Amino acid sequence: MSDDIKDKIELIAEESITKISKSKNLTELEDLRIFYLGKKGLVTSFLKTMKNLEQSEKINIGKKLNLLKNKLINNIEEKKLHLNDALIQQKLLEEKIDITLENDHEQYGTLHPLSKTIDEISAIFANMGFYIEEGPDIETDYYNFTALNIPLEHPARQEHDTFYLQPNSEGTRKVLRTHTSPVQIRTLEKIDIDQEKEIRVIVPGRTYRSDHDATHSPMFHQCEGLVIGENIDMSHLKGTLIEFLKVYFNSNNLSVRFRPSFFPFTEPSAEVDIGYKKLSDGTLDIGQGDSWLEVLGSGMVHPKVLEGVGIDPSKYQGFAFGMGLERLTMLKYNIPDLRPFYDSDLRWLKHYGFLGINEINLHSGLNGVFS
Repeated sequence: MSDDIKDKIELIAEESITKISKSKNLTELEDLRIFYLGKKGLVTSFLKTMKNLEQSEKINIGKKLNLLKNKLINNIEEKKLHLNDALIQQKLLEEKIDITLENDHEQYGTLHPLSKTIDEISAIFANMGFYIEEGPDIETDYYNFTALNIPLEHPARQEHDTFYLQPNSEGTRKVLRTHTSPVQIRTLEKIDIDQEKEIRVIVPGRTYRSDHDATHSPMFHQCEGLVIGENIDMSHLKGTLIEFLKVYFNSNNLSVRFRPSFFPFTEPSAEVDIGYKKLSDGTLDIGQGDSWLEVLGSGMVHPKVLEGVGIDPSKYQGFAFGMGLERLTMLKYNIPDLRPFYDSDLRWLKHYGFLGINEINLHSGLNGVFS
């Protein structure tokens, strides 16, 4: 009887290897596991017949059954791992999502109109001898307000106009800068005007105010400009800004008007307007016309601002100006609404974007202006 059991064990060992290797899925593999190792499986049935064997035969047959059982378990686990891997690969293929755009050779990425404006303005002022400075988006009250002669009662310091951060351990609060003018103060602090004699700097960058509609956004971009030197007067301010606006709007006959205004950090101050006329389709023709559009603010740097950074206002004077880059972009390219600037809508970007080839920037210079 023991010889008969041994033959069956050997037969099962050979047969199981073939069946397990040919199983196509986890269900078939589980059926084989139950068939061989289940409560009513073949291996279990052999264990029940061992009670009729002699002690020596029980030991011998028991060893063979244990070897068979372990071999079956190992083979089934290896096959299970293989089937699981195959199942995962199949699911990856079936559930694969192509997150890329179609490979359409007729479509190209475009330069955001705001990026083009920043590049163009930087190139125009670089051609006039200006260099670019940057500063932090999170500013102290001193740099954002106090150093710029903005008093405590000024509306810009109110909660509903400005984004304030949580107070620190000393009770003071930092603020998301409301303009890029703080960089002017930082620049004046680190430059020895007696050695440099004259500085010309522009500061393009992000700014933040609590405002949101078709022409305003909580985050927007400005470009501030600053010139400090000996014998700098209002004529230099007017000449610089008129030249800039003519080049930017590509209009050599552009009408420009200066109006008296007020800014805490300049005195005297002036708003700058450009002429335009409204066309029948509702778009604006920038250049000449009976109507005026405000495009930027400017003025001679207030003596208190210069004194605050250790510059003698009796020896050095200067002018400053600031412009909203989104506004300039909207005017130049007849974009009616500010909000899509930050929607990342490919249709809008394709319509208003630029290929970036032969465009005005710091590297290519002003080639093509007034062409």
